[in-house]
Order: sequence, then C-alpha cells, then structure tokens
Amino acid sequence: MNLIQVDRNLLLTPLQAVSGVVERRHTLPILSNVLIEVGNGKLSLTATDLEIQVAADASSEQAGETQATTVSARKLQDILRSLPEDARIAVELQDKRLQIKAGKTKFSLQTLPAQDFPRIASAGGTAAEAQLPQRDLKRLLALVQYAMAQQDIRYYLNGLLLSLREDGLVVVATDGHRLAFATLPLQLNTPKTEVILPRKAIIELAKLLADTDEPVSLRVLDNQVSFNFGRVSFVTKLVDGKFPDFQKVIPVGYKKRITLDRAILQQALQRAAILSNEKFRGVRWVLTANSLRIVCTNSDQEEAEEELEIGYDGDALDVGFNVSYLLDVLANVQSPEMECALGDSNSSMLMTIPGNAEFKYVIMPMRI
Repeated sequence: MNLIQVDRNLLLTPLQAVSGVVERRHTLPILSNVLIEVGNGKLSLTATDLEIQVAADASSEQAGETQATTVSARKLQDILRSLPEDARIAVELQDKRLQIKAGKTKFSLQTLPAQDFPRIASAGGTAAEAQLPQRDLKRLLALVQYAMAQQDIRYYLNGLLLSLREDGLVVVATDGHRLAFATLPLQLNTPKTEVILPRKAIIELAKLLADTDEPVSLRVLDNQVSFNFGRVSFVTKLVDGKFPDFQKVIPVGYKKRITLDRAILQQALQRAAILSNEKFRGVRWVLTANSLRIVCTNSDQEEAEEELEIGYDGDALDVGFNVSYLLDVLANVQSPEMECALGDSNSSMLMTIPGNAEFKYVIMPMRI
C-alpha cells in the first residue's frame, strides 16, 4: 500500500511540530509513536502524551480514501533529518512495516495500528475564547513561563494561570519563591474565565508559536484548552486545582525605588554569580546613597563585588536574593530599563518596566 510520495521537508516540518510532546520512555509503547494519516489531499501527523495532543497538517498529492498508521516519532525524525534537504521520499505500508525510500536509501520501521492510537476526546461547552496574533501570545508566555514551578508537591504551581477577561488576557506563574504577572489588553466579549495550563503544555506551545501577526485562536472548553494556528492544532488538559491569590503577593506602597539599565544590571549579576554559592545562589544588594553594591560569596570564602551608580537618596538597605531568579527575569523582559521597588531586608522586591503596568515580577528575599 503506497501511502505518499513527498518532499522531505514537507514531512519533517509537521513532524517536528508534534514530536515535542512524545515521551521517550512510556509504559504504553504507542505513545512513543506518531499517528500518520493521509488522504483527501492532506497529510496529518498527531502526537500525544495523554495530557497534551498536537496535530499538524501539510498538503499532500495523495487523494482518495484515508490511510493511517503509527510509527516511532524519534526514529522517523532522525531518518528524515539524515536525508538531503531536497530528497524526494516514498512512504509505503507493507506487512505492518513502514518502508521509507529516498533514492537508493531504504528504511523499514515497525508500526502499531492507527486504531489503537489514544486521541484526546474533544470537549464541549466553550467557556471563553479569544483570537490574537501569535507574536503577542508568544511574548506574553515568555514574560512569565520561567517562574513556573517544577515538580512541586503543590501541583497547581507546576503550570501557568491563564485568565480571560473582557479587557484582555492575564498570565501568572509562581514557584512560591518568585511570581511573574503579565497582561495583554484586548477587547474580549467573554465572561471572566480562569484555568491552569500544565508546565509542559506551556513550554511546547511557546516553541510552536511563530513570531508573526498570523492569528492564534484560543478556546477554553470543559476540561481542556485548544489553540489553533497555522497548520497546528494544540489541545491540552487542565490542571485541576486552585491557584493562589496572586494579588496578595504583589507589594504596594514601597518607598525605596531605583531604576536600572537592564543590560548593565544583567551583566553585573552574571559576573557576580560566577562566585555565588552553587547550592543557594545568593546575591546581596547593598543600597546606599547613589550606589548599589552587588556581592556574591561562596563556601570557599571567595567574593565577587560589582558597584553600580544609581539615582537614590533613600535609607540604606542590605537584602539578599536568589541570583538565578534575577537573571531569569532580565533575560526574558525586552525593556531597556527595569524599576525595582524595595521594602526592608525581610521584604520581597517588586520589579516592573518603567511606565508599564502590564508586567510585574516579585522575588522573595533570602537570608545570606
């Protein structure tokens, strides 16, 4: 049975789009596979880990009835990458084996039946929906996703809060030590809806979104959220849980405020971090009149110190933070300057973009 004849890139592009969700080691062998469907002038590839499902389409010269099979996503991707860019590929299904031929090169891969592939059932009941440029959603996710928890016992922190409101989208991520908040003003004709998206879904979605004005359609359903953009359909189940009240965490009324050049601060922290304690990653901020000293020490009594000239005439302050958390935000915010608002040595710091209320980053203090 001849499945398709296709240019290498026409098959590799949708495969790369879906293969990020495939688990290398899984108790269900078919979850290591990608579902290939051909027919009606369309080539479709689908991958899932039972929580996330990604499908990507490409045009196909193949018409007629649909044919389908599943094959190892990793092996197929490795094969396609190894072939010349301009290769023309013939894919055939013979005796439960997938034959891939390109010129005088031939591969034979084991398959599993398409009917055994576990699709995520489509949910009903659209609670909210929005449409926006892919670029805007990609940037919004980049502003907060680094603050998501990893394998926290509080499972609802291992993801991102997505809130749809009449005036736009709000995204929040926290791991209990820092919190990132960003909002995108939009006119949405939708009731306020809040859901928690899993960490893996956010990371994969951010990779797939293009830096273009092409639209992405977002729909919140009963127990899942779908994103449709370009030739990609992305569905993820939701994290069942209550996200903490993030508004309580964002400090207000701090008097100590400094504005710093983002790139200069980033470079100073990167240099100081070389001698930070590898386990605790602490950095001291010593604030005095017109000066910010950044100090890192480690268990070998080595020390790095940077001094930045700043406009500041408030009370002196000595406070510690995790240097990795500071570098994370500086690497993801594309702003020339950052404003830092501080309380005392036991209070969190609020980092914002000057003149912009759409982003806030809160970092808890450390005892150093």
